[in-house]
Amino acid sequence: MSSSTTQPSTAPYTLIGTPFSTFTRTISLGLQHKSLPYTQLATKTQTPLAKANHPFGYLPTLIIHDQEIDDEGRKGDIKLRESHAIVRYIDRVKPEPSLQLEEGEGGVAIPEKMWEFVSFVAFFGFPILEGGVIKPRVKALDEGKLTDAEVRSQIAEGVLEAKKFLALIESLMAPSPSGSNQDQDQDGGYIFGDKLTWADFFLYPIFADFRMIPEWKEIVSERLVRWTEKMDLLEAVRNTRAGTLEVGARPV
Repeated sequence: MSSSTTQPSTAPYTLIGTPFSTFTRTISLGLQHKSLPYTQLATKTQTPLAKANHPFGYLPTLIIHDQEIDDEGRKGDIKLRESHAIVRYIDRVKPEPSLQLEEGEGGVAIPEKMWEFVSFVAFFGFPILEGGVIKPRVKALDEGKLTDAEVRSQIAEGVLEAKKFLALIESLMAPSPSGSNQDQDQDGGYIFGDKLTWADFFLYPIFADFRMIPEWKEIVSERLVRWTEKMDLLEAVRNTRAGTLEVGARPV
């Protein structure tokens, strides 16, 4: 359904961004889950390709091909930038299968709590986990210059912040019917119970990275581990694994 290429696409969508990018993977997860055909052009931030498609050279961009662009019916490509805008577009053109919460679902008072969770992940979780722990640890492992003790000292503050964030997101997950989180069947498996949502697709790419460093086994709770393993089973997850940190890749 997707490919990494520099050739013109015949698919209705082109996704600009390296699979290594967690935000880009969120979009590819959504496209895969909703069976929307796309071509992916792998690139890092601040490259000529990234800058040509995003005013600040960031990722991702979704190019929507063959769209009416004026009142005269002329057609062209539309570039949609930023993950939050792209997921709303995806939901509008392909509502089903739904990645939204409806009234009464997910153990929350209002469905917008799902988007609150997404915002916490995107604006706080990403810098805390990726910037404060994952990327420094991966860089140190790649360079091989520091001892484990030295690396742990460097990221100690980041690990403390990560623990706080992990506690927060776990507290926001749907409670199990019994009030216990000891059994995956009881807590539903996904963030909001048995309903897969965009919250899962925003958090999973970060956790897939996180799992590749030692701190994962040291600070991540059993429930969050079970959630990650539940996500591993999704076809969309398997189809977007190539080129990510979890398979040993680096940004291209």
